Amino acid sequence: MRIARIKTAAGDKLFAVARDEETWVPLESLGVDGETTGQVIEALTKRSEPLDPSAGEQVQADELLNPIVPPTNLLAIGMNYLDHIQETGTKQPENPILFAKFSNTLVKPYGRVIIDPRLTEKGDYEVELAVVIGKTTKGISEEDALDCVFGYTVANDVSARDWQRADGQFDRSKSFDTFCPIGPWITTADEVPDPQSRALRSWVNGELRQDSSTKRMVFSVAYLIYYLARGMTLDPGDVILTGTPHGVGFVMDPPRHLAPGDIVECEVEGLGRIRNEIVAPHGA
Repeated sequence: MRIARIKTAAGDKLFAVARDEETWVPLESLGVDGETTGQVIEALTKRSEPLDPSAGEQVQADELLNPIVPPTNLLAIGMNYLDHIQETGTKQPENPILFAKFSNTLVKPYGRVIIDPRLTEKGDYEVELAVVIGKTTKGISEEDALDCVFGYTVANDVSARDWQRADGQFDRSKSFDTFCPIGPWITTADEVPDPQSRALRSWVNGELRQDSSTKRMVFSVAYLIYYLARGMTLDPGDVILTGTPHGVGFVMDPPRHLAPGDIVECEVEGLGRIRNEIVAPHGA
């Protein structure tokens, strides 16, 4: 099942379930209410009967919007692919490397990413599998961890590499406005029985840059949830970005950083593709 946030010709912004590739059914017409992603997830998981998209009002999406609506925690993992570790020449971590992306980074799956040349000259892309938590979770075992997943989506962990190096930590350099395109929808976990068997790719201006598989993760999705939930409570709607594979721009020779006018596409097998234009802010 696909859950999206859509804009219709009437200007409505609705959470909806896919009836097919082009038409959607507003969740409110199926008796599911909620203004945030967490509220919608809780309403869906409390239903005693399966959701039947054929029973609702059919609408056509004028635009797909960001499916993640705060409040939410955006948690991200660094250096979690063997091929990315090898290309950067870094040491394989003994534990997951955690950093935060903040809600100001969220942008539509086909929206614009703002890279201000006055702030950074080293914008970069990172295709990632993103995990959406489905229920309040604390102290869960690794064996049971996937039971708390509501679904999966596609994210681009946009980064300012110069500030990442200068700051000595990741949070600010990965949390500029619009630095987290995500979507185009959430695919529910029942359609992804094994998150460790998904191809993921990125393109810049049509050129394939990243081409790998989630099976190359150092720490699996289940282990990441187990590890994080040992010390913190994960709530419905929280998102975990699980790391990126090899092929990022800053390790190329010479480095190939993003510039206004570039088009970045990110795809995870079976979960869709997002497409974002890089733009400079007005006056830059």
